[in-house]
Amino acid sequence: MRRNWAARLRRFTLDGMAAVTLENEVLRVTVLPGKGGDVVEFLYKPTDTDFVWLSPQGLRNPAHHLHGAADDVARFVDHYEGGWQEIFPSGGTPSAYRGARLAQHGEVAGLPWECEVVADSPELVSVRLSVRTRRLPYRLERTLTLAAGTPALEVEGRASNDSGLPLHAMWGQHLVYGRPFLKPGHRIRLPEGVRVVPHHSPINDAGRRVRAGGPWEWPVVPADDGGTTDLSMVPPQGAPSDVVYITGFPEGWYEISGEIGVRIHWDATLLPYLWMWQEFGASTAYPWWGRAYVLGLEPFAGMPTDGLAAAVANGTALTLEPYESKVLRWRAEVLA
Repeated sequence: MRRNWAARLRRFTLDGMAAVTLENEVLRVTVLPGKGGDVVEFLYKPTDTDFVWLSPQGLRNPAHHLHGAADDVARFVDHYEGGWQEIFPSGGTPSAYRGARLAQHGEVAGLPWECEVVADSPELVSVRLSVRTRRLPYRLERTLTLAAGTPALEVEGRASNDSGLPLHAMWGQHLVYGRPFLKPGHRIRLPEGVRVVPHHSPINDAGRRVRAGGPWEWPVVPADDGGTTDLSMVPPQGAPSDVVYITGFPEGWYEISGEIGVRIHWDATLLPYLWMWQEFGASTAYPWWGRAYVLGLEPFAGMPTDGLAAAVANGTALTLEPYESKVLRWRAEVLA
């Protein structure tokens, strides 16, 4: 029965793509099975706060867009509306693995996923999304669940190797925050004792926030231009762009908070790295043009953001044995 109260869901079409909304008294979550299973809304209704950053270029249906040039980075960026993506089986820049060329952020972001309703009651709504990769023999599932009255989304992912060979993968949750939620002075909390590993080179010619080397102890780290940088504080517009990797989690969680906040909890034994992408308007060329004020805090299996081949070479890639499945559970909760 269609409901407008308690836990409820709606299946519909958004800009020509299959979409589903899971909603309860306090939270509304909109997901695009038609485009990578992206979460394009995570709205806390009492304060009308959406924690998902939406790009100025808006939502674009990959099926309706012709690329202007052959470019394995643009395959992701041309259709990147912001939102939260599942990243698999490669993270970061284009890479090649055992003869398969993998574009920016792998295969599943941007592919259409199958969607089935698992539960639909006033107490609980749940949908299961599934997709098969096209260049490697993997199947990925993600089940999203929202219970009545709770400000938290529960997600269970399953990655399965459908071949008789051991294979590698990078698996990540591309969780990015921006305005209007994200503001200078917001605080980032992590477990005590985690360490910061800078990316091997700057991602912007204009400089970086964190000096190369390390690992450094979170949160106060050496700054690239001398002095120190407090990574636990969201900086003002124009702060240098950077990527660092945080590791050593006794338990996988983080919080971002200001007037209101969000807490992410995940299995750090499976995804032991947290990628911290910092783009606060300093990148004035392609693809951001100075318009992005965003912070990515992205749990990942594997590093750095150089693609699967680099993660295999440094031993941080995930290994799935023949016909093995791995299950990832994570949770996004509003702190009000």
